[in-house]
Amino acid sequence: MSFFKNSRRRKYSRYRRRTVSRPKRKKILYFFLSILFIFIIIPSGILIGAYIYFSHDLPHLSSLKDYHPKLVTKIYSSSGDLIGEFFTERRYITPLEEIPKKLQAAFISAEDDQFFTHEGVDLLSIIRAAYKDLEAMEIKQGGSTITQQVVKSFFLTPEKSLTRKIKEILLASRIEKYLTKEDILFLYLNQIYLGHGAYGVAAAVKTYFNKSMDELNMAEMTLVAGLAPAPNAFSPINHFDRAKKRQKYVLKRMQEIGIITEEEMAEAIKTPLVINPAERGKTKLAPYFIEHIRRYLEKKYGEKVLYTGGLKVFTTLDINMQKAANSAVEKGLESYETRHSEDYAKDISITEEPPKAERLKIQGALVCIDPYNGHIKALVGGRSFSESKFNRAINANRQPGSAFKPIIYSAAMDRKYTPSTIIIDSPIIFENSEDRVLWEPLNYDRTFLGPTGIRCALSKSRNVVTVKILQDIGIDYVINYAHRMGINSTLNPDLSLALGSSGVSLLELTSAYGIFPAKGNKATPMFITKIFDCNGNVLEENHPKIDEIISPQTAYIITSLLESVIKEGTGRKMQALKRPCAGKTGTSNEYRDAWFIGFTPKLLAGVWVGFDDNSPLGEKETGAAAAAPIWLSFMQEALKGRKIFPFKVSDGIVFVKIDPKTGTLPTSESKDKIFECYREGTEPISFEPEKEGKPIIEEEIFSKPIE
Repeated sequence: MSFFKNSRRRKYSRYRRRTVSRPKRKKILYFFLSILFIFIIIPSGILIGAYIYFSHDLPHLSSLKDYHPKLVTKIYSSSGDLIGEFFTERRYITPLEEIPKKLQAAFISAEDDQFFTHEGVDLLSIIRAAYKDLEAMEIKQGGSTITQQVVKSFFLTPEKSLTRKIKEILLASRIEKYLTKEDILFLYLNQIYLGHGAYGVAAAVKTYFNKSMDELNMAEMTLVAGLAPAPNAFSPINHFDRAKKRQKYVLKRMQEIGIITEEEMAEAIKTPLVINPAERGKTKLAPYFIEHIRRYLEKKYGEKVLYTGGLKVFTTLDINMQKAANSAVEKGLESYETRHSEDYAKDISITEEPPKAERLKIQGALVCIDPYNGHIKALVGGRSFSESKFNRAINANRQPGSAFKPIIYSAAMDRKYTPSTIIIDSPIIFENSEDRVLWEPLNYDRTFLGPTGIRCALSKSRNVVTVKILQDIGIDYVINYAHRMGINSTLNPDLSLALGSSGVSLLELTSAYGIFPAKGNKATPMFITKIFDCNGNVLEENHPKIDEIISPQTAYIITSLLESVIKEGTGRKMQALKRPCAGKTGTSNEYRDAWFIGFTPKLLAGVWVGFDDNSPLGEKETGAAAAAPIWLSFMQEALKGRKIFPFKVSDGIVFVKIDPKTGTLPTSESKDKIFECYREGTEPISFEPEKEGKPIIEEEIFSKPIE
């Protein structure tokens, strides 16, 4: 019985223990499940949900491997020097291996010293950066890793929000798996903005030091690296003291990490920093030339390609000649103002208005061309590009005056005229058949020479003789002839054409003159030789376009006649060049335009001087006085040290001794005897003028009606 009781007690005890332990076990299980749910499952779900929410619209990373940033279009001279740039972001893509190791280390030390060990995000760096910033009460160290900065630069907006920060962290982690550390560093150093329009380290180095990266010293490297967190605040141009302080911080970080020694740090701190020592001289050298290139590129390739496509454009410009052109034009215009300083003083004493020198500056233009290939070697389109971007060498149509005459004389040579043909320089009046208006062309000096040979007529720039020649050979013939020579401007179909009454551009008239030294061949003006895209593919390649316009014999004869302009005519001052040269002055009505276009056997240049509002230049401001000195100054510098060449005589040219007064073979009574050049078969063979054909003589006061 007792056993039974005991047995029942034991059973009851076991039952009681079971009934008590089950609820406890359930409670324990519930407790642990709750802990798991609250601290693991829910957070995990939240994290997964957040990840899905924030990552569903994250950008693809493929653009990082196919990196096509906005690049600078570069313009180069004929010798390969950089002379111009077009960009929205000034950036020069540089392979990582071409960026100095110390420069890379400077950025890493200052911005992300754990770059090669973390996986995109460095929490310790963020905490350390926050502490440093609070301690210094200023921005001293960025909290983002280099990878995060790449993310911000490529994919995210600059807004400060929790959402953007989460996306930044997610993308940084992805990038670390997608790219190598070297790839990330390459993107960072080429993409980062470093102030004053400079994107990437190569652009920053050029902006602040006007150097290439391999020329940098440690002081310069660390100053550039210090710009990263706040390029405007640390700008060495605007805030040098701040930049210097930041540079010291970068050097200290490099020393702490062990990249440089204390001695190297001290030496770098003491090294003088010369910030932006000069303007980018070569890129300011030829603004009118560069602007012409810009317009061409924009029209042909579009604005986007021009400003972001990274084109490389090689031009025909010669840097030394451009410098000579700039100097010559500036000195020539200053000389003009000096000559007229008293006139301006009189103006201001009479009226309260400022003198013309202040109201409107005198302007000038110059273009230099290689006559054999058309290469534009130098171009000045005005006095100051910053004040006026209007290109007076290309876009201004001004009256050339007598500078147009060589085209008429060339046309005459192809109509059986010769250098010894005699024309009577005498008064002549034309009557318009419609309204009976009279026109009497006059010579500059208001005198008449009587019987005058072609050579003398051109060298002395006799207006009346030229009008008579034009009347004889025909206006339409001369206009067509001029168009063949490259004069594209509209020409007035009347006899005033002989006096250069039709506006032309300096470039087209100068280019037309190039036919004479080039033995009758015209080379189309050329500004660009080659264009490459950012990958080095050739987009455009230009070769000289040469057309035979006139015969070599006519070209040589006109060259010879224009040599006489220099030797004994209106261009005598050009003899100071002390080498063979030929050219022609030009002055429009009331001295509104002054021209000189001339050439040596190897080089051609034209000069124009005038006011934009077409005001008169002043008494006696002819082409010889206002324009020719600029041409001479330019040529003296452009040809300095170059070999002297003579003008070569074309085949088919013969020289005969003549009497210049009669245009025939000399007799014993001839006072003057000269050698004259002729196209073979047109030379004089008689001593008597009547046997050579009658000279063109106007006996009547009134001639035919104006054509």
